[in-house]
Amino acid sequence: MRFYFFILSFFMTLGLFAQDEKIDFEAVDSLYREDQFYFNFSFSNLQKIPSGFNQNKLSVGLSLGFLRDFPINKNRTWSIAAGLGYSYSGLNHNLRISAVNGKNEYNIITGEFSKNKQNFHYVDLPIEIRWRTSTAESHKFWRVYTGFKVSYLFSDQYKFEGSGISNQQSGNPDLNALQYGTYITAGWNTWNAYVYYGLNPVFKSAAIEEQPIKMHALNIGLMFYIL
Repeated sequence: MRFYFFILSFFMTLGLFAQDEKIDFEAVDSLYREDQFYFNFSFSNLQKIPSGFNQNKLSVGLSLGFLRDFPINKNRTWSIAAGLGYSYSGLNHNLRISAVNGKNEYNIITGEFSKNKQNFHYVDLPIEIRWRTSTAESHKFWRVYTGFKVSYLFSDQYKFEGSGISNQQSGNPDLNALQYGTYITAGWNTWNAYVYYGLNPVFKSAAIEEQPIKMHALNIGLMFYIL
């Protein structure tokens, strides 16, 4: 409940900022903003991995949402944007998760297997500083947006299949429910490169033979903005 109250308070604050902004109606671009829906496609490459760990297949990430733009200079080439979104991450790797006596045990798989995958679903709260060369008359421009994103994990699933064995679980308590990291997008017009790095580990209390698992997310891909 506290998390949903935070989201409500967050957008009420955005509304107050919007009401306080003074608009010069005589200027050509007085109402010009870069309010945008966004869509992101990326590949996940985990960092700070344990010994023997590898990602055996492509691990993909998707995100989408809306960003509200608040220009901070006269010609509106600089702004701050904040929004709300959803993201999905699917990780294929060789880290086996087994429930033993009500607790999870983690081991590197050494034999053959057909599937070992984790799926994550997040609610995202991004905030970013923007520089762009856009104008009220043209939406083809250069941009560099850099920001910070807080993500709340509301659903997770794990599935293993191999050697005639299949098991799955959800709601892993060893995961960090709150993820946060920095990102940057840069490009021209439709095509924008995207890089995100998680500042805290994916797991909060997982270990292989008493060695903590401190993997961080690194996502590299493309970002698309829709006006």
